[in-house]
Parts: sequence; C-alpha cells; structure tokens
Amino acid sequence: MDRGQQYRQMAARGKYQRLYTHLCGLATREWRATFSEIEAIIGFGLPASARLHRPWWSNQSGDNGHSQAMAWGAAGWETAEVDMEAETLLLRRSPAVSARRVTLDEVWPVHSAGGWPEDLGLRREALYEEGTKPFSCLWTPTC
Repeated sequence: MDRGQQYRQMAARGKYQRLYTHLCGLATREWRATFSEIEAIIGFGLPASARLHRPWWSNQSGDNGHSQAMAWGAAGWETAEVDMEAETLLLRRSPAVSARRVTLDEVWPVHSAGGWPEDLGLRREALYEEGTKPFSCLWTPTC
C-alpha cells in the first residue's frame, strides 16, 4: 500500500472523516464554505483555534500535519483563501489530483462480527420455544 492510500485510509476513519467524504463527492474544482457549513458537515463545532489562528487552516506538507488538513489533503483539496473575519473558506482541488469517488470500504470499513451463534436457528418459532436463551442473550456470553 502506498503512502497516499495510507493517508486516505486514515482520513476516511479520522475525526474529520465526514469532511473527507464530502470533498471526495464534490465534482467541482472549487468549493466555498462558511465555518458553520463545515461544522454542519462534520457534525461538531470547530475548535476555538480554527476561528482565532489562520495556521489551523494550513495545508499539510509531507508527513506532518493535523487531522483536518489530512482530511482535505487526502481528498485532493487544498485551502486557497481563508477569511478569518467573515469565517469563510475557499478550497480548490490540488492540481495533480483528479476528482475521485470515495469507495464504500473507505466510508464503512468491513469488520467481522464473528460467527453465527450455534444455537440460533433461522426459524422464528425457535426464538419463542421453551428452554431457549432470551433473544438479547444470543450475542452476549454473560447470559
């Protein structure tokens, strides 16, 4: 797996994964947004430093950087204009990156939940038969 794929996987599972997913889905070359719109996308408030310090919006270079910069960088975007007073941001696609669609595995990774419980049948009646475990206990080893 190359370094770019590793960054995309980290961004797809990180704190700003919703921003990453949103940017991967855009078909435009530029996207202008308010800080409030970004908060609505990510599902939580930006830290105070995002509104107070311009460097929070800096692009990531090399192996160092912050999770928010990794999110837009891995999606192929970079910050172009940040207006701290108006709380607006312009993101542009990185010149070397073409628009790419995020895969389902990046957004919703596959995790094994283990095997099917041995005593769980496929018949509905089996759930109500005398002597069987309560339905809620089928996956809980402590019942």
